[in-house]
Amino acid sequence: MASEEVTAGSVLRRALRRHRGRVAAGTALLCTHQAAEALVPVAIGVIIDRAVATGDVRALLLSLAGLAALFTVLALAYRTGARLTYAAVEREAHAVRVEIAGRALDPRGHRSGMRDGELLSVTASDAELAAAVVRIAALCAAAVTALVVAAVALLVVDIPLGLGVLIGVPLLVVALNRMAPLLTRRSTSQQEALAGTTSLAVDLVTGLRVLRGIGAQANAARRYAGASRHALDVTLRAATTKGLHLGLTTAVNGLFLAVVAGVAGWLALEGRLTVGELVAVVGLAQFVAEPVQTLGYGIQLFAMARASAQRVARVLGAAPLVRPGEAGAPAPSAARLTLDNVGHAGLDGVNLRVGAGEVLGVLAYDPAEAEALVAVLAGRVPREDYRGTLHVDGVPAEELHIDALRGAVLVEPHDVALFEGTLRSNLAAGGAGDEAVLLGAVRAAAAQDVLAAHPHGIDRVLTERGANLSGGQRQRIGLARAFAADPPVLVLHNPTTAVDAVTEALLADGLAAVRRAGERGTVVITNSPALLRITDRVAVIDGGRVVAEGPHERLLADDARYREEVLR
Repeated sequence: MASEEVTAGSVLRRALRRHRGRVAAGTALLCTHQAAEALVPVAIGVIIDRAVATGDVRALLLSLAGLAALFTVLALAYRTGARLTYAAVEREAHAVRVEIAGRALDPRGHRSGMRDGELLSVTASDAELAAAVVRIAALCAAAVTALVVAAVALLVVDIPLGLGVLIGVPLLVVALNRMAPLLTRRSTSQQEALAGTTSLAVDLVTGLRVLRGIGAQANAARRYAGASRHALDVTLRAATTKGLHLGLTTAVNGLFLAVVAGVAGWLALEGRLTVGELVAVVGLAQFVAEPVQTLGYGIQLFAMARASAQRVARVLGAAPLVRPGEAGAPAPSAARLTLDNVGHAGLDGVNLRVGAGEVLGVLAYDPAEAEALVAVLAGRVPREDYRGTLHVDGVPAEELHIDALRGAVLVEPHDVALFEGTLRSNLAAGGAGDEAVLLGAVRAAAAQDVLAAHPHGIDRVLTERGANLSGGQRQRIGLARAFAADPPVLVLHNPTTAVDAVTEALLADGLAAVRRAGERGTVVITNSPALLRITDRVAVIDGGRVVAEGPHERLLADDARYREEVLR
């Protein structure tokens, strides 16, 4: 939807356009069903006057055959029309989910401001509700058709009665529609509260081990209980409004039915209506209740669909977080990565250079400054939000195409993301993955025990998020995956926070052996002495600037604060 501003209205209109064939056919069939259903009391009235009252057996048999044909059309039209509209709803919901997933996975990021849990709620719930506009349109068109047929039939029987329906029904619909904005607001609040609770649940489940480790389960439970209570309160308010709307629809419809039936009975007593016409009028008056209720339900459902469409539009219309250039992969240079006077968040004029075949250590005394540096190197910061220049092989990073930038610089965080599948598929990261290369990367990451601990070895099955591995095993498999990818520039951020000292030393040696070969550049942001030991030099960041730089051993000997930070 790049050619127009993405709004709730455009999301709903696009759903109707995208499935116009099914929508048109389904609507036509549902309208046929409702027209046939409206004609049932008319047909019964005609049968009474022209066959039952006259005693004409032939007319009675023909009438019954015609009534059977009417019911056949009625049933088949609904069955086929409902199937078409439901198919359109499911296809649209699927298409919207794919679009949301694409936006969530876009390497440029997005400015929707939604957390992962909220995006999950929009994908699972709001996409389905927004797609329901297809069904709503068909149902409302069918209800209007039924009312028109009923009104025309009443006009044929008695003009004042027909006019009463033609005037009264639109007034009822307009009156009931006055609650639509309130329904939309309540539905929006409900969806936002549910999405917030889902997002919190995702965060808590993801960090459950950490919460247990610091003994914060009770506080987390109280926080979730509070969010859940708020979601319950908002949901009850929305349900109350929906119940009030439904109750008003039913009550008003019942009163309207009583008035029409009462007027018809009085006309029959006056001799202006035959018995068959009276039956037809009362039957039509009772039938009118259904399309009026359908319109009321359609208004309620449309309010929910519009509220969900607003959330879908918020995701689909979100601008990219970063806007990369179009340049292709740069040619290797002596300086694989250069930061010139870079400032962002806590950083204030950082200058760094990583040469070909070099392993650079970075020690930031403030963890927030390390996070800011990782964000800049990962390309997650919009160009307007940081100062200075980041060069990759001499080319400014903002000039590179996103694929070229990601192909040149790989940032592996300490919070490793593994996926459901096998160890092989995770290590290959979607590629074919030569087994010798993958096993070499596993050895370099000191992760052979992860393979040896399971009879299937590299084909061991991982559960969602690699939950059947320990934290240290996940970190090492993530490092092995990064080694196997063999990027020109690799950035590691605290890659060994969950491994023991012996394993860390083995991993450090493996890292040095793998990354020093060829013309690769490596940045290790850490305070681990085992990792800093294998670097060519270390840059120390304090107060947002590089305040010291040199070999690890010299800094240990000459810089008391460095020594205290590394050896504590």
